[in-house]
Amino acid sequence: MMMKFAPLAFAAALTAGCATLGSSNGDRTAVMRIGETTQFAGTKVTVVKLLEDSRCPAEVNCVWAGRVKISLAIVRDGGTNMRELGSDAPIQALGGTLELLQTRPERRADRIIAPGDYRFTIRYMR
Repeated sequence: MMMKFAPLAFAAALTAGCATLGSSNGDRTAVMRIGETTQFAGTKVTVVKLLEDSRCPAEVNCVWAGRVKISLAIVRDGGTNMRELGSDAPIQALGGTLELLQTRPERRADRIIAPGDYRFTIRYMR
């Protein structure tokens, strides 16, 4: 009985820490958690931590929509470059542009989002 689940466990182990990738029109998009690594333009990019989540809660009327800011580690040529990426402004990196398109789950006034529950949709455009 235990042998039936071994392939599933192996597949899960292979995908742990990897981002979900998609692409269209030359753009590359990844949905990433904190600690996950993906590749854009042949360079490893890791979401290191959440720096800010000042988004307006879904059920509240706010004057300012707020923003999300994350820290990225970009590993290239054996060196690591730390960059900050906010939902309010794309950054120039890797010979193109990185943009934080979406952050999930939505923020709510009645609950705190655990760091492991965040999902960041990041797009790379050359």
